[in-house]
Amino acid sequence: MILLEQYEQQYAVLIAEITSEIAQLKQLKGVERRDLSSKIDGSLAEAHELLEQMTLEIRDIDVTLRPSFQNKVSCAQVELKRLQNDYRSAKEAQQKQHMTVLELGGGDGDYYDDVSIGNDQRQRLLENSERIERTGNRLADGYRVALETEALGAHVLNDLNHQREVLQGARSRLRETNADLGRASRTLNSMMLRALREKAVLYVVGVCFVVAVGVSLYLTFSSSAPTA
Repeated sequence: MILLEQYEQQYAVLIAEITSEIAQLKQLKGVERRDLSSKIDGSLAEAHELLEQMTLEIRDIDVTLRPSFQNKVSCAQVELKRLQNDYRSAKEAQQKQHMTVLELGGGDGDYYDDVSIGNDQRQRLLENSERIERTGNRLADGYRVALETEALGAHVLNDLNHQREVLQGARSRLRETNADLGRASRTLNSMMLRALREKAVLYVVGVCFVVAVGVSLYLTFSSSAPTA
């Protein structure tokens, strides 16, 4: 997050410098204009590299903050494209002016000096090429990391699906166990009720037997007793 804000500040300063340099370019001629053009080329390449770095950093920030920074990067890309068009227009206008002067027989050969590339400018072009190559390598590394992250996410999802299947199987077995326990509980209750009924029947039979024996003894003794 802090690095992204630093990139944003650097980009704002760089864009301000490029805007000022493009305005100055229209007033210069000869070697000064060529040197300033080389500087603007390098600044534009650096601005493009900063935008790419910001795009990569946005992937690592919180999801809720991404839309805001993505909008900023989009606006910055539009601004950079506008500056590139202004720079190209300024160069074309200057070249047309030189061509007009040459056609009229004037001029001091500055246009041809601008067309020729000196050693210093060639060195700057090489540095820009190296910078672009480094940026491409960083983009490739970022893409590789994104692929690895995607593969890791797919692996995690597969593990979660497997764990969900295991949990569903355990839940099914738990329901079956609960059903078996319910059936066993009902069977046990039925057996207990049957045992209680049988015990009650035995008690009733015992009482009846005792009563019958008592009545029988009473009748026996009462019939054998002498009458008064």
